[in-house]
This record gives sequence, structure tokens and C-alpha cells, in this order.
Amino acid sequence: MINNPIKIALPKGRLLGETAALLQRAGWGLSGYHEKARFYRLKSERFPNLSAKVFHEKDIPIQVAIGNYDLGICGLDWVEELLVKYPSSALVKVKNLGYGEGALYVVVSRSEGVSTVEEVRAREGTVRIASEYPNLAESLALNLRLRRFSIFPLWGGAEVYPSESAELALIPGGKGERFFDYELMSISEVLNYSAFLIANKDNWEAKEMSEVLASINNELPVNKRQPSVAEVAGAPRAVGQSTPVAEDVVRLALPDGHQQLPTLRLLNKAGIQIDDYPSPTGNRRPTTNLDGVVIKVIRPQDMPLQVANGNFDLAITGKDWLMEHLYQFPSSPVTELLDLKLGKVKIVAVISRDLSVSDIYSLRRLSAERLVPFRVASEYVNIADKYARDNHLGMYKVIPTWGASEAFLPEDADLLIENTQTGRTLARHNLKIIDTLFESTACLIGNTSRVFSSGKGERIESITERLRMAVEDV
Repeated sequence: MINNPIKIALPKGRLLGETAALLQRAGWGLSGYHEKARFYRLKSERFPNLSAKVFHEKDIPIQVAIGNYDLGICGLDWVEELLVKYPSSALVKVKNLGYGEGALYVVVSRSEGVSTVEEVRAREGTVRIASEYPNLAESLALNLRLRRFSIFPLWGGAEVYPSESAELALIPGGKGERFFDYELMSISEVLNYSAFLIANKDNWEAKEMSEVLASINNELPVNKRQPSVAEVAGAPRAVGQSTPVAEDVVRLALPDGHQQLPTLRLLNKAGIQIDDYPSPTGNRRPTTNLDGVVIKVIRPQDMPLQVANGNFDLAITGKDWLMEHLYQFPSSPVTELLDLKLGKVKIVAVISRDLSVSDIYSLRRLSAERLVPFRVASEYVNIADKYARDNHLGMYKVIPTWGASEAFLPEDADLLIENTQTGRTLARHNLKIIDTLFESTACLIGNTSRVFSSGKGERIESITERLRMAVEDV
């Protein structure tokens, strides 16, 4: 029986089902760890001193490396994404768990006529690489000895960027996959990955965890039936392909996620028809009845930077992500063209209900009494940094998160900068709001520094005016 506390970080998302099944076979008794779980803190019935918390998978290597958790389960891709930038991180790769297998590929549009890494290396000009793995993408570019390159760090959806918005993308796929949606093909396999059990190096050496580890090891290897090639090939796949974009064509970015239906309703109200959006097959290149307009579906978080880079002329994102971008790049040419009055949320400062703090002033006094840095967790890294600085929270550090941010309080952060509609989710996690930073709604953004042809300028003005009339026609 373990007699010292052990903390493990468990994944949400793609690995949750198989991880839950493994731990159930290991007899941990984590009854709350399943797809519909609403709480992130779990206790083991078998090991009373073992506690678990559920995170976005990308957060787990960081949390284990800094010692907040003794163990973690996540994909090797996210472990290597951390280690390639911080090779001295205190991480131990304990065990390949044998599920969640895949690979990271460098892909290129087939329309580019490039089929090898050597051809990419020989190209003139800057090679743009889009990926949600920016550290691995930069390492790749250096290893390929690309003379000039630019990395586009993304929250996801990198496969839709080539060839118009990037020459290459680094994306995940199935093992041995060669061709991808949107007429993409692999020119290099960068990394094979699967689910891994990882540990904090210092705690691995100091704590007795053999019984916990044995309970997992006894269930491995897991002899799972793998889908056949025919089954994979027959799975529903997104459609769409890359097409050359003429000089006067307007490039419009629409949001993925929960804002798709409200956005579609507004566009239809404006007389703008969008086919296959939202897409049941995950298509990120819907079509429209507007002449001279091409559309891509990308993450709202990525839109301001992509509009600033000139990859899109117009985009529908949230004011929160526009502000996040402008706080980082105050001289950015991106601006709000129109408030679409959709998807209203509040950006708020949140603490644990157990903390005897009622407002930012009492929080400031509390932070002044601390001998260690005040921890501020948020998806909005730059907004959180400005808020802590403007409110004189003394020594502080910002902890970037990639979702499920409410799980960080109170053990792994002291303050959370988060968005909320009703506050019910925060209350359910024993959290309370002590300040509202601003309200955010969906908005149409554009690049004020670019000079367009008369035809393109007229199209942009027409789209903006159509949406303006639809918004005002309440």
C-alpha cells in the first residue's frame, strides 16, 4: 500500500476512453473518469493516497515537468513538443502504453508539384510552416537547413493552410498515412507517437510508486484489435481541395467550434449562403454563393495573427482573441470592422471560493503577502499578463492553458482569467468571480494596412455592409 501522496494528471479528449479503460482494468476505482465527467478531481478507491486531475492533454507534460504532478498520461507528441524546446525538463518517459498510436507528418499541397524534402529545401523565398506543434516545426526547419522559414503557431486545423497560407504543415495522422484531406501529401514522417506514462524526475526518484506502476504494468501490453486498412479508408473523411487564389479574390476565415451555427444564421440573414458549414465530415473549405470569395474554417484563436500576416482578408472571431492579439502586438494592423453581437461572453477574474478574497483590491493585498510568485492561469496569456501587471499583483507568473482551465484552481494556480456566459460552470467547480475585465462578442476583423485592388475592395465593403444590415435588422 502506498503511504505517500501521489498525484497523476489524466487526459481529456482523444486518449480519455482508452486511458479510463486501462485504469479500470488496473482496479484504480476512478468512477468519475469518463467521457461525460463534469468534475476534474478524482480519488482512487484502491489507492487512498492517490489523487488525479483531468487536463487538456497538451498541459500534462508541463504540469509534470514543473512538479505539480508526479505522474501523467499523454501522447508522446506533446512530450516531445515540450522537450525539443526545453530538453533539460524534469521529465521521465516511463512506459509506452501501446494505444493512441499515430504519427506527425510534414505535408504539402499536391498542387505545388513538390514531393520531397530536398525540393522544399531548394525553393527560393521563405518557407511558411503551419502547426499546432510550433517547437517541433521549428526544430524540423532547422534540421532541414531551410535558409528562410516562418513558423505559424496554431491552436489546430493546420491541414487547411497549405498551399495558399503556408507551404508546409506539420500535422498528426494515422501510422503509415500518405495522403490527407485537402489534396495534401506527406513528404516526411517526423515522429511516431502513442500514449505514454510520464513522471516528474525528482519525484520519480524520491517517492515510492511501485505498487501504482505495477497495477498499470500488469495490464500491458493491451492486445487491442486495430482497425484494418479498409476500415480506415472507409471512414467518413472531409472533402475539399486547394485551389489557386486570384489577386482580387477575398479570403474569408470562419470559426470552427460552437460558434458555427450562430455565424451561419447571421450569414444567411445577410444573404450569404455557405454550403457544408458546419460540416458533418469536418470539411474546412466550404463553398459560398458569393463570387470572388474563398472560405476556410479555422480556429478563432488563430484568426487575428493570420489576418495580420495577410493570409486572410476578413475573419469572424471573438473580441477576446482580437484583444489577446493586440496586447501582444500593439502595432498590429488588424482591427475590428464590425461588432456582430453574437456569442456574448464575459472575460472574468476567478478565484477559489475557499479564498477569503472578494475583489481585486483584497487579492492585491494577499499577493503582496506571498513569498512565492502569484500564479495566473489562462488561455489568454497576454490578457492575463496585462491584468496582473496593471493590478500590481507583485511577483507573478502566467501559466498558459489549452482548455479545462477551471481545473487549475486552487492547487495549480491562484487566479484564473477565463470566459463565461452564465458563471454556472465556474460555480460548479467551487470558483467565484471577483472582477470582470470586459465583454466579448463575435466581430468581423480586417487588415487596415493592406491596399486592395478596386474589385477586391468592393467585395470586402459589400460583405461588411451586408453583415452590418443583418446585425442592425434585429
